[in-house]
Amino acid sequence: MDAVIKVGGSLAGNPAQLKALCFTLGELAKKYAITVVPGGGPFADAVRDFDKRYALFSMLAHRMAILGMDQYGLALTQFIPNSAATYLLTDVRQLAETGVASIFLPSQHMFKEDPLENSWDVTSDSIAAYVASRLHAAKLLLVTDVDGIFTEDPKKHSDAALIERLTAAELLRLNRRTSVDRNLPKLLLESPVDCYVVNGKHPERVSAILAGQRAICTHIT
Repeated sequence: MDAVIKVGGSLAGNPAQLKALCFTLGELAKKYAITVVPGGGPFADAVRDFDKRYALFSMLAHRMAILGMDQYGLALTQFIPNSAATYLLTDVRQLAETGVASIFLPSQHMFKEDPLENSWDVTSDSIAAYVASRLHAAKLLLVTDVDGIFTEDPKKHSDAALIERLTAAELLRLNRRTSVDRNLPKLLLESPVDCYVVNGKHPERVSAILAGQRAICTHIT
């Protein structure tokens, strides 16, 4: 598997940009063996809001958010040409061999295996890293609506600086929610994979990373 690509739910706020990214992913699937892991998007946000009001059991909130990933993933099948959704990792491998962009719907596998902590520290970022490990992917791309990981929240601090490169251990020591979830560095330490946090509003950056070229992003080694 060349790459597991998580398409962040934050990109759902701009239909034109999301569709441009999805078109690019459909084209990239003709050249690379890729699978898409959907973010939770507005579906997981609805679970967060419900959890804040009703204090759900962590297992329930975790599973409801994963079902939100399924919903976003099904929507992505409409926008990514040459794509197919599947609940099975075995199907992901087979689809990649035929040049199809597989979209992994995680609920059935994650409910059965339950491999990750059930908390809001674990989001689609960690699930994508887990999938990348299971598929022995060469690269993991976390595609979001910012350029990468910053010294501060770039949406709140105009002087925030992009961190172009850091190790998983350094990310763990930050000990805070950045543009990736808090559990991600732990998984990257356990199952190393080249991880890139990249802005999906610029699909050419995704293409560049897969081609081994330089792109604006954060590279987590």
